[in-house]
Amino acid sequence: MGKNFKHTVGMLFAFSGLLFTSCKDDVLPKPPSQLRLEYPVAKYDAFENHCPFTFNMNSEAVIKEEKECGFTISYPKMKATIYLTYKPVNGNIDKLLRDAQKLTYEHVIKADDIIEQPYLNASKKVYGMFYKVDGNAATNSQFYATDSVKHFLTASVYFYAKPNFDSIMPAADYIRNDMQTLMETLKWK
Repeated sequence: MGKNFKHTVGMLFAFSGLLFTSCKDDVLPKPPSQLRLEYPVAKYDAFENHCPFTFNMNSEAVIKEEKECGFTISYPKMKATIYLTYKPVNGNIDKLLRDAQKLTYEHVIKADDIIEQPYLNASKKVYGMFYKVDGNAATNSQFYATDSVKHFLTASVYFYAKPNFDSIMPAADYIRNDMQTLMETLKWK
C-alpha cells in the first residue's frame, strides 16, 4: 500500500470524526413542565342528618361523622380532608370566635398572605368568615359560621402531603370552592 492510500484513509477517519462530532444538536435545557391536574365538575348533594345543620357537599367526597356532629369530608384522589367541628353556643360566642381566629392565624408563619372574606346571610341567619391562606401553610382554607345564638361551625382543609402550595394549587382551589359552597348552603335547623 502506498503512502497516498494511508493518507486518504487517515483523512477519511479525520473527516468522519469531524462529521459525527459537529452534527450533534446543541444541548438545551428543557423548559420546566407542570403536571396538569383536572378534576370533574363538582356536583353537589344536600347533606342532612340528626345534627342541627344541613349543607350541600360535593358528591365525589366521602363524609364520615366523627363525634358530636363533627365530620370529616375526604377527597381520596386528592389526599385531602375537610374537618368540620360543631359547637353549641352557650354564652361563649366570644371565646368560640377567638379560638377560630387563633387557629387561622397560627399559620401566619408559613403563609404568604391570609385573605379574610366575611360572609353574611341574614335570611338564613348564617354569619361567618372565610379565610384563604396563600403559601406553604398546613391549611389553605378555613371558615367559621354561626347564628351568634345557638350554633357555631368551623371547617379547615388539610392535605396529606408536605405543604408546597405550587404543587397542590389545583386541588386546593377545587376544595376551596367546595368549602365556599358548603358555607353558602349552610342552614341551621
